[in-house]
Amino acid sequence: MEPAIALNIGIAAVVIALTGYAIYTAFGPASNDLRDPFEEHED
Repeated sequence: MEPAIALNIGIAAVVIALTGYAIYTAFGPASNDLRDPFEEHED
């Protein structure tokens, strides 16, 4: 395998992992601890 292909696969894997973690944080069980600053300051 050429080094450029391996590098591209590695970068793609990191991007996919970060995206998955962000989705899990936003919508998973940890989302119950998040606060919404816009709802706190509604008039």
